Amino acid sequence: MKIVFASTPGQEEKVIELARYFYTDIFPLYFSDEDIHEFERLEVLHTRPEQFERFSTLGDAFKVITSMQTLISILESGHIPGKYQSMFRKNVQTLTDYGICFPFNYSQFSDSKHVHLDYISTYTKAANRLLL
Repeated sequence: MKIVFASTPGQEEKVIELARYFYTDIFPLYFSDEDIHEFERLEVLHTRPEQFERFSTLGDAFKVITSMQTLISILESGHIPGKYQSMFRKNVQTLTDYGICFPFNYSQFSDSKHVHLDYISTYTKAANRLLL
């Protein structure tokens, strides 16, 4: 007999939160708003209830969360050394295995020079709120 612990609603919320983080903090560094809008249309990093069933165990949910966090760490570093290429591919494959669309390859980020640092994206979180 094998005991398996189910993933928690908190873990599912964390996956959704990390996907949102990609859209607000990572993608604007590398892509234009038009590109990011297309990612939304293609459901990049989107999750539906049936996808959560694919990583319904505690261990599977941790793999998905860890893969997303690892990709974020790599991409936030700004300068992406070649030594992270295999780690990048491994984590993209993990997301793919669990039915999460992340159709990017390493060169799309490593060849980029953060071209949008001077660009204000509509996807970026506001730094402050205007109080009326």
